Amino acid sequence: MSKEAALKVTRERRFSRAIRQLTRFGWEQALSCLFPVVIFGSLAATQVITLPFLPRYDWLLIIFLLMQWWMVRSGLETRDELKVITLFHLIGLALELFKVNMGSWSYPEEGYSKILGVPLYSGFMYASVASYLCQAWRRLEVNLVNWPALYLVIPLGAAIYLNFFTHHYWIDIRWWLAGLVIVVFWRSWVTYEVNGTQYRMPIAMSFVLIGFFIWVAENIATFFGAWQYPNQTETWSLVHLGKVSSWLLLVIVSFLIVATLKRLKGKSIQ
Repeated sequence: MSKEAALKVTRERRFSRAIRQLTRFGWEQALSCLFPVVIFGSLAATQVITLPFLPRYDWLLIIFLLMQWWMVRSGLETRDELKVITLFHLIGLALELFKVNMGSWSYPEEGYSKILGVPLYSGFMYASVASYLCQAWRRLEVNLVNWPALYLVIPLGAAIYLNFFTHHYWIDIRWWLAGLVIVVFWRSWVTYEVNGTQYRMPIAMSFVLIGFFIWVAENIATFFGAWQYPNQTETWSLVHLGKVSSWLLLVIVSFLIVATLKRLKGKSIQ
C-alpha cells in the first residue's frame, strides 16, 4: 500500500471513529436531558390541546410529578439524585417567588397550584437542570480535576445566588462574580468518558456552554407560554441575549452545588 493510500485509510478511520464518538456522546446527552424534554413537550402539548377539569398550570404540575416518580421508580434516577433535585426545586421556587413579585416576569394564566402568582410546576424547570447535571455526571463518568477548596466554592456559590435578590436593592455585581469564577477555577478541568476514551474541558467553558443552551431552552419555554417577560406580554419576542449571563451564573450555582455534594460523598474529585 502506498503512503498516500495509507494516509487516506487513516483519515477515514479517524473520521469514522469521530462520528461514532460524537453519536455516542449525543445519545448520552439526550438520555440525560429526558426530564427537560418532557417539560418542553408538555408545555407545547398543553398549549395546543386544552385538557379538561383543571387549568393548564395544574396539569403541568401533575405531569411533572408523575415524570419524577417514574424516573425514580424505573431507576433512571437514584434516591440521592432525587434529594439533589428536590433541593433545586426549593431553591428555584424561592427565586421564582421573589422575581415574580418584583415584576421580573409573570405567569399570566390561572391555576389552583399558584402561590403568590407562581405556579408550583415552575420549580421543576430548575430541578430539570439538576436532573441533567446528575444524569450526565453519571453517564459520562464526570471527574473534576484541581477543584478549589470548599471555603472558596461555597461562599462564591452563595454570593452568586444572593445577587439574584440583592441587585434589586443594591448594585448588580454579576460581572465581578463572573470574574471571581474565572480566577477561582482557572486551573480546574472537567473530564468525561465516551466509549472508554477520556476527554477534558476547562470548567469555565463548560459553564458557558451549558448556560448558552439553557438560554436557547428559555426561548423555547417562553414561546410555549411557560412564563412571560414584560416585553413578551403583547407578542412573543426573543429573550434578550443579556439573559445568558443570568443563566450562566445560575448554571455555576447549580454545578457548584452538585459538585460540592459529590465531594462531601467523596466522589469524582481529584
